[in-house]
Amino acid sequence: MPDNNSNQSNEKCKYEESIKMENNPINNIKKVIGVMSGKGGVGKSTISVLLAKELNKKGYKVGILDADITGPSIPKLLNLGGKRAETSKQGIKPVTTEDGIKVMSLNLLIEDEEQPVIWRGPMIANTVKQFWTDVLWEELDYLIIDMPPGTGDVALTAMQSFPIDGIVMVSIPQDLVSMIVAKAINMTKKMNIKIIGLVENMSYIVCPNCEKEIRFFDNSNTQEFLNKMNIQLIGELPMSKEIIDVINNKSNISKVLDDKFKALTKKVIEFVNFKEDVNMKIAVASEEKNVSGHFGFCEGFTIYDVNGAKELKKEFVKNPGHKPGYLPVFLKELNVNLIIAGGMGETAQDLFNENGIEVVVGAQGLCDDVVQKYIDGELKSTGSVCTQHEHENEGHCNE
Repeated sequence: MPDNNSNQSNEKCKYEESIKMENNPINNIKKVIGVMSGKGGVGKSTISVLLAKELNKKGYKVGILDADITGPSIPKLLNLGGKRAETSKQGIKPVTTEDGIKVMSLNLLIEDEEQPVIWRGPMIANTVKQFWTDVLWEELDYLIIDMPPGTGDVALTAMQSFPIDGIVMVSIPQDLVSMIVAKAINMTKKMNIKIIGLVENMSYIVCPNCEKEIRFFDNSNTQEFLNKMNIQLIGELPMSKEIIDVINNKSNISKVLDDKFKALTKKVIEFVNFKEDVNMKIAVASEEKNVSGHFGFCEGFTIYDVNGAKELKKEFVKNPGHKPGYLPVFLKELNVNLIIAGGMGETAQDLFNENGIEVVVGAQGLCDDVVQKYIDGELKSTGSVCTQHEHENEGHCNE
């Protein structure tokens, strides 16, 4: 996947590294995604929620940090009215939605959510920092940060303090080619944070009779602007009540809109999980071209030599046989970094980890497809232990 920020330096100065804040030791957050806009009212928070929900549907553990302190709308969008975050000696416990998304917002800490937050910049900035250091996010695959609009103090604090893997920029058609969007993009680049791409919200309406897309603004200059700013358009969303239905977990979502959400989320996942200049070997427990459901009984291992996001070559290695504790050592000698299988026992997983080999279990389908999903950041280990195989000789899945 190409880097759309090629003119950005990949090396950050020692000062920048030193001001990144350490997270709570209880927390393990794998990827942090910021959602930003040049000004308010363009649907930034809505996009944050849609992205979180789509990631959640894919099985990822997701949280939303509402950094828009003076205009916190995430609880409202997620129907969390009346719910409050709990505090303890360990920290602040976020509110969890019905579908399992963890949320922290100032409106979940104050008694009256309609009262204005009349704070000066430093106090607002410190609150945002506490949402990172004091909140018990625990295990998260993705943390979505709903940034405040514009390029002010709080946006700067978030960019300096959090290890953001990429920014999704949100705009509407009439503002797309304006200096407002350019300012936000240029700020992000100056902070050496990669821009995942731009989402054009309220891009069009759909005619209820003929389903034709009707655009209110001439977007002939859009591509010229994108080229000038060196970013890509990763999504166009309509002005539609359906989007609110998605947020409210209603099922009557059109396939067209659903496909747009999936495509947008896929681009975000691919961007933040892009493995640049990473060499690794992936072994897949195989039965012909498919992932084997029984690790101990697999026909052999299809081994992929991967460089960055490209599969270089593959070869098939026959299973050397069932010897307790031997397969992890055998694959380590072949310089394998990752093993993918359908089922595997707890003992085997521990042995692979002891040999420095990452384990992904619960995979199904063609080996080539599974490896590509891993490269694209879409393959998630179920973490499940193989307990369903009652063989005459126990332990096959544990070898």
